[in-house]
Amino acid sequence: MSEQILIVDDEKEIADLIEVYLKNDGYTVHKFYNGLDALECIETQKMDLAILDVMLPDIDGFRICQKIREQYYYPIIMLTAKVEDTDKIMGLTIGADDYITKPFNPLEVVARVKTQLRRYVRYNNAANTEEKDAPIAEHDVRGLIINKNTHKCALYGKEVTLTPIEFSILWYLCENRGKVISSEELFENIWGEKFLDNNNTVMAHIGRLREKLNEPAKKPKFIKTVWGVGYTIEK
Repeated sequence: MSEQILIVDDEKEIADLIEVYLKNDGYTVHKFYNGLDALECIETQKMDLAILDVMLPDIDGFRICQKIREQYYYPIIMLTAKVEDTDKIMGLTIGADDYITKPFNPLEVVARVKTQLRRYVRYNNAANTEEKDAPIAEHDVRGLIINKNTHKCALYGKEVTLTPIEFSILWYLCENRGKVISSEELFENIWGEKFLDNNNTVMAHIGRLREKLNEPAKKPKFIKTVWGVGYTIEK
């Protein structure tokens, strides 16, 4: 049985586009252009994931998110047209699992859906087993997947060819998601040598990694620079 996905967005073109891509991947989609109809569906249909637009004509996506969290724990992805962090913070605070800023690549939405569903299933399966203590062999960061066992990396389903050093840097940053890692720490852990202040090796490799991940220079989605401190991949 395919996973049941709820889409709520009053911009018909966007909702329809997401629906097409998700259905092409085998998901069952329940699509609504307003919040009230979506709430009725939530009460009668079992969902596996919800994609909620923040701005709706009747009730906003935050309110729908709150209503879902009163009863259910399946993943929620928020859509927002704002670039500020306020919507992101608000959504995560009330129980959303991820957010996507408009405009977006529909392939990214599909990748994020897959990421959240995998994470949800993995968490539930591991909750009462020793699996939760097993070492992690794969990281899935908003559609960027890196696997230590196969030594492969993929972005939105398309394989990204990395050198061993590039792979090691990306894996280390994923292993330490949410932390800011200095160039010194990266160099000494990846190369196993003492870091010198004038060493630009890490910067050069980060630059190559960003190119391979098609990262925009000013607003990278994955590897972010914290000026004067180091690099981070956000949770």
